[in-house]
Amino acid sequence: MSAERNCPHERDGWTKPPMVSVVIPTYNRPSQLAQCLDSLSRLTCPHSHFEVIVVDDGSPLDLTPVIARFRDHLDLTFLRQPQGGPGAARNAGAAVARGDILAFLDDDCRPTPDWLLSLTACFSLDVERPPLQLPAHLVGGPILNALPHNPFSTASQLLIDYFYARFSRTENSSFLSSSSFALPRESFLAVGGFHPLLSHASEDRNFCDRWLSHGHGITYIPDLIVYHAHHLNLPSFWRQHFNYGRGAYQYRRLQAWQTQTALRLERLSFYGNLLIHPLRRERGSYAFLLCGLLVLAEAATGAGFVWQWLTDSDKPRRLVSEL
Repeated sequence: MSAERNCPHERDGWTKPPMVSVVIPTYNRPSQLAQCLDSLSRLTCPHSHFEVIVVDDGSPLDLTPVIARFRDHLDLTFLRQPQGGPGAARNAGAAVARGDILAFLDDDCRPTPDWLLSLTACFSLDVERPPLQLPAHLVGGPILNALPHNPFSTASQLLIDYFYARFSRTENSSFLSSSSFALPRESFLAVGGFHPLLSHASEDRNFCDRWLSHGHGITYIPDLIVYHAHHLNLPSFWRQHFNYGRGAYQYRRLQAWQTQTALRLERLSFYGNLLIHPLRRERGSYAFLLCGLLVLAEAATGAGFVWQWLTDSDKPRRLVSEL
């Protein structure tokens, strides 16, 4: 792994570590990464209070020109590693982080200007570094669709909204997406970080399970708003949800292996309510278009699940060995 660090505050004689380390895994998306870094450069929080760590997960494209545009605006570290997946990339960023708090963002997410101020308020952080308000909590907030006129992106966003309504915006929250969540660095390291062999969002679900098993909490904070700009068309929409199905099999199979129980899925009512979810959010023909796309998404997810089952029957043993 190679690393490049740029810290303008150190050049000016400022040596105090930042309070928050924002970790961004990226792969071959220079335009999205540039927009993400631009949004971070516009945060209302003082730039001396956070650092940004970008981890290039083996991109064939050279991302150095993108990084160079922001070196004078952000306390920025750029890491390169052989492709190992987003979980491994996040772990690599966390390993070099200097902040008390880790904040993970995907490269196609754009936080609102007050995002970091709201985040530091969750943990009662200020220059004097008082005790954390939520000492062992995983926090995250709304992930909003930045591409409302793209029906494929909107349908994928409806899936996120549905999952958050069921598992995140509740009294006993059990899930947040690492597209945008934050937690104390020491607690993250103590739990063991993301599973290095899981992928396609299964690493998020597995991490949340292990986080809760350590007695920690998950809290949904409405003020922690980020916009998600994932451009999708029919082929990429199918591919995305096919891969989600692969990840769902990995997650469910590992869960069953560890608990010595049968592989379990959600109740049928969960999937039925998902398919009609657009009718509660949209009107007219567009609502039915989104329902059709969710049917397609579930078909792709099922195909990915079955494909992973047929091709990776020995993987649970290897997954457990890496914990």
